[in-house]
Amino acid sequence: MASVFCVANQKGGVGKTTTAVNLAAGLARVGQRVLLVDLDPQGNATMGSGVDKRQLSPSVYQALLGIAPARQALRASPQGAYAVLGANRELAGAEVELVDEPRREHRLKDLLQELHADYDFVLVDTPPALGLLTLNALCAARGVIVPMQCEYFALEGLTDLVNTVRQVHAKLNPDLLLIGLLRVMFDPRITLQQQVSEQLRAHFGAKVFDAVIPRNVRLAEAPSYGMPGVVFDSASRGAQAYIAFAEELVRRVSAHALGSRGSPIATP
Repeated sequence: MASVFCVANQKGGVGKTTTAVNLAAGLARVGQRVLLVDLDPQGNATMGSGVDKRQLSPSVYQALLGIAPARQALRASPQGAYAVLGANRELAGAEVELVDEPRREHRLKDLLQELHADYDFVLVDTPPALGLLTLNALCAARGVIVPMQCEYFALEGLTDLVNTVRQVHAKLNPDLLLIGLLRVMFDPRITLQQQVSEQLRAHFGAKVFDAVIPRNVRLAEAPSYGMPGVVFDSASRGAQAYIAFAEELVRRVSAHALGSRGSPIATP
């Protein structure tokens, strides 16, 4: 049975898609069977995995609407050694088309049922907004991984996301947990980032991953070549950090150190 995690943050520009793509590649590097689901109509995770979103037919859009089986929409990342359930602009219409459909919040969960046995990890990249697509990801997931920059406004956005996770946990998915916070684009030379990092540790404790992703130009360059940074330059600091993060996530899952059913977030 696959462990399903969504990578989410309601604030844009925080490295969410970079994290989803490189975590998928990192998990594959350490021997895990991985499926990356792109639930963002921009299709950046799809393109960043080396899959041309313009050639997708069917895509996750058709799978969500029940037009095509999920297996028909699967593609292999040419360089990343993981599978992709890709997205393109068509997916933007799903927000409207699913409104009147039965089990509209659980469409992703339902379509993933037939794929669970094939993978160890399913990662879902979400749009930077709380709409029906993100809600589908939260309802399908075992937990939420939150990439965030160590900046003041990021803390404000985190509060909103935590409240969202609590609400979904209470009303729609009692198994949903906040798995952890991943510090990304981190520069230890900046005092403010060090201070925010310390605040996160003090407030969330073990919910903050030990792995820290540095600001790294090689990670930024990789998508233009259609491959994850972990593959594009595996020796770079950013790639090594994502591989370390993948190893940490595997250890947490293996040790069942993800918390228990009940409160979705540890009380600080």
